[in-house]
Amino acid sequence: MYRENRDLLARAIREETGGADPLLTDGEAHADLASTVAFALAKKERRRPPEIAQELAGRLAKRPDLMGIRVEATGPYLNFTFGSEYLDRSLQAAVKPGYGSLPRREERVVVEHTSANPNGPLHVGHIRNTIIGDTLARVMKKAGYRTETQYYVNDMGRQIAIVSWGVDRYGGGDPAVKGDDRIARQYIAANRELEADPALTSEIDRLMQQVEAGEPETVAKFRSAVSICLDGIKKTLADLHVSHDRFVWESDFVRNGDVGRVLDRIRLLPEYRRDETVWLDLAPHGFDKRYILQRSDGTTVYAARDLAYHIWKARHCDRMIDVLGADHKLIGAQLQCTLRLMGETPPSIVHFEFVSLPEGSMSTRAGKFVSADDLIAEVEGKAREEVARRREDLGEAERHAIARSVAVAAIRYDTVKVSPEKAMVFDWRQALDFERQSGPYLQYAHARACSILEKAGPFTGSFGYSDPHEIALAKMIARFPSVIEQAADQLAPHLLAAYAHRLADLFNTFYQHVPVLKSESPSRERRLTLVRGMQNTLRECLETLGIDALASM
Repeated sequence: MYRENRDLLARAIREETGGADPLLTDGEAHADLASTVAFALAKKERRRPPEIAQELAGRLAKRPDLMGIRVEATGPYLNFTFGSEYLDRSLQAAVKPGYGSLPRREERVVVEHTSANPNGPLHVGHIRNTIIGDTLARVMKKAGYRTETQYYVNDMGRQIAIVSWGVDRYGGGDPAVKGDDRIARQYIAANRELEADPALTSEIDRLMQQVEAGEPETVAKFRSAVSICLDGIKKTLADLHVSHDRFVWESDFVRNGDVGRVLDRIRLLPEYRRDETVWLDLAPHGFDKRYILQRSDGTTVYAARDLAYHIWKARHCDRMIDVLGADHKLIGAQLQCTLRLMGETPPSIVHFEFVSLPEGSMSTRAGKFVSADDLIAEVEGKAREEVARRREDLGEAERHAIARSVAVAAIRYDTVKVSPEKAMVFDWRQALDFERQSGPYLQYAHARACSILEKAGPFTGSFGYSDPHEIALAKMIARFPSVIEQAADQLAPHLLAAYAHRLADLFNTFYQHVPVLKSESPSRERRLTLVRGMQNTLRECLETLGIDALASM
């Protein structure tokens, strides 16, 4: 209903102003929606904004299609307040399964995220990419888009050549050890040996040439080593409630000739340059650094294969979304620019700043990093302590299951609640605080609502709200579909996280000030319906955030 009323008001303002931008914004504490259109009209009409706002409010208030919406002019602003029918219809929708889902769209969206080099476990830095990307994909699906998630597997670069060389040299390791941990040990050992004897780098160069040429034995060894690592990475992703629809292998674009065709097209561009390497001169487009595509020995670099991947990907979707770290801003912008020069569709890129721990920085190459597995285990251990303290009545298995869900909620929510362009520090003490802005806080609000409904037993749905706390909560529930739409349009999953926290806050305030189970009919039925609407909305919200909506904690 919020989206419908917003669109209705936008159309009405355009009709009354001759097509002006309605300039609708959140009315905050004053109204449900507000408009600053009077400011925009003032210059054109050569009148004061308050005078225009007053006149426009009078015309809008008389429109039959706006019946039930109070229109007021406050100085130069137009304020719109929705009435009781809006709340009743919103709650009728909110108690139904799937609330917040927008109408199905035909547009196909591909979200590529994580895509970490398969040379070791995911670390804390990687999982911000993972959680932003997975949540964004869930948001796009909720917004009605046909959405696919992809992991682009690097199985050709120098790092993978070192991995394959290390596995050949030291063996595959203990099969009982998680695959990504085994590969990391070989990678670290290989790097140390290469640093001690630089002459050995010629063997790495030879492997890179062989894999580019498609030498079957080398290709098989590269893919085998990468597969071992990917098996471990997939387990970590599953522990974070993440899965990918498709794993796309970088080498396939060399094998099928796509990379060669890209280079053929690149040669026709005015920006094409060739000396010791093949590169593009993108200086006329604002880039000082060369965009290198091919080495002097004829092997291609990641950028060439990435172009081929994106051209292929664009053929299979209507919109591409890449989630990349801030250190990829230059290469991402060069990719977008080159695709445009080639007449191809560039991806939308969500860049994120880095996440760190209070303990310090990480480096996979040096063997000094905090893996995502270590982080999950640490947070889960702390969650078990908290759950055991709160729920002594539960058996150990049930406490452990709750603790696992709470740990994942803590990690996912604390990661996604910060807008991607801001750096963040993950502190498990704050992330596990049941009383603050955290994933467990949201889960606890949902569990509280479930408890109220369980104690209430069967009841007849009823509507009609007059208490200020009831109205505030009902209006926040009504906004959920519009938040999904906004988060999808802006590629901003943190907006959904912020909404979830506001919803839980308003529910807890409502619970503290308004009796539910002890109230008399018909207030009891109306308030239980409101609790049902909140519980269902928060559940849909949590599921879109990739967090378990626990019924008991």
